[in-house]
Amino acid sequence: MTEYRAVFDAEVVFANGGGLRTDGFRLDVPGPEITDEELAALLVRHLGLLMVAEVRISDRSIVEEPHEGGRGVSGLGSGSRRRLVELSHVITDGMVTLPGWQPPRITDWLTREESRARYAPGTEFHVARIDMIANTGTYVDAPSHRWADGVDLTGLPLDRLVDLPGVVVRVPAGTSAVDRLMLAPYDVAGRAVLVQTGWDAHFGTDRYAAPDAPHLTGDGADWLVEAGATLVGIDSVNIDDMSPAAAGERPAHSALLAAGIPIVEHLTGLAALPPEGFRFTAAPPRVSGMGTFPVRAFAVVDG
Repeated sequence: MTEYRAVFDAEVVFANGGGLRTDGFRLDVPGPEITDEELAALLVRHLGLLMVAEVRISDRSIVEEPHEGGRGVSGLGSGSRRRLVELSHVITDGMVTLPGWQPPRITDWLTREESRARYAPGTEFHVARIDMIANTGTYVDAPSHRWADGVDLTGLPLDRLVDLPGVVVRVPAGTSAVDRLMLAPYDVAGRAVLVQTGWDAHFGTDRYAAPDAPHLTGDGADWLVEAGATLVGIDSVNIDDMSPAAAGERPAHSALLAAGIPIVEHLTGLAALPPEGFRFTAAPPRVSGMGTFPVRAFAVVDG
């Protein structure tokens, strides 16, 4: 089987400042038809780079050469590998998602012992019960969460929740407000835009809901609407500023949900994703009359 390598120059710009330049870099690639965007994502994975804002590829050529084991490279066709990445917090009995909000309670509805009287010898089942508010763990917001005339969970189309091409916006540590200028370098049209702040490290602690928790600004949300984002997610306590200075205003929720763009809050594990080159899914059950509900968010990364 013919194997290929890309020979190219690359300029990497980091979100927290600085950059990296390579000339004549050689990298194993799965096939000759690889795009510049795919090559950039492969380079980031191969070098293990974090906080990457942009990668510019130039002077590229594809040559037939045996592979040397480039990290993140897989073959094409049925033999190609893929990686599944969990992006949701585990829901447990008594866990705290939003400090001060009711935690979930998980109990038995039917124990195994009780079930034995209902079934044939050797047959038993367990049925659990969970009592929780909708805003528990990692969850999605539908338009009706914010707007009385917005669609509820049953009205969210699957093409805004499932198998979406994704892009990760990695913001520098210590950033509180993610604004239009931080988002502008990214191609977000038709994509799930996942904002990685690293704040998920504080999940389950009092620090998680601190006034300086990272959030999306109103102008940032407006830009995402204008640029055509399909879904927006964040690994922080809220997509909006929850500090006293915000005075209860929620411009990001208002703009995104008015445009029919679902919001996924309390994501985790975004550091395991490449900047691009993955598919994102976060689908809730179809519950009538509810505007939020937990999801099992995950990504599929090729190679």
